[in-house]
Amino acid sequence: MAHDFPLFGDPSRDPSGGPHGPGRHSREAVLTAVEARLLTTFGEPSGRAAVTFLGTDRIEVLRFGPDAGGLVRYATLGMAATPMADPTAAVADPVRGPRAELVLTVRGGRDDVLRTMATFAATPQVEGLVVAPGGSLDLGSPLWEGAPFTSVLAAEPGGLVADLELDEPAEPVRFLPLLPMTPNEAGFKRVHGAAALEERWLQHGTDLRDPRRRAVPLD
Repeated sequence: MAHDFPLFGDPSRDPSGGPHGPGRHSREAVLTAVEARLLTTFGEPSGRAAVTFLGTDRIEVLRFGPDAGGLVRYATLGMAATPMADPTAAVADPVRGPRAELVLTVRGGRDDVLRTMATFAATPQVEGLVVAPGGSLDLGSPLWEGAPFTSVLAAEPGGLVADLELDEPAEPVRFLPLLPMTPNEAGFKRVHGAAALEERWLQHGTDLRDPRRRAVPLD
């Protein structure tokens, strides 16, 4: 993995964005619209970083906050540049297909989560995976240093950041909240499904933004 960091705390970046193809569905056009939607929703970022994995396009992670409640949000910028392709399709459509970015909310912030966010955002390019609500992404190690979570559940979009409509025939960009899961919670989700795990969280009033929360009772 290669990385370049105008690290968190330095929200500036090269405005050119690098070489992109022309057109309303170009990488540059889509990501400009995505960034505008994030800024309209959360305000100016308090920091940003960029990561480039071998053989993939650049992924940025923007940090917003902390807000008045101490919440820090990390949002990816780059995953939606191209649609996610069905891994069984013979040829990937360059315009049609689902597009998404990821948003993680952590009380107090954990800036070392940027690598995790970039890793998850690069998954469609690296593994041909379509990330959708109800699906999970497993890092196989703590999401940030000392975290009790090793994976996340992709939740339903629209509640935090509204879908971004693109010119047809492109599908809207959806902003998927990521909900950290402990290994036991991830195992429960695999057996019983995302809805059952979310119901457990709801029953116990689980604060999914707490970076030190304990696993929800699963018995």
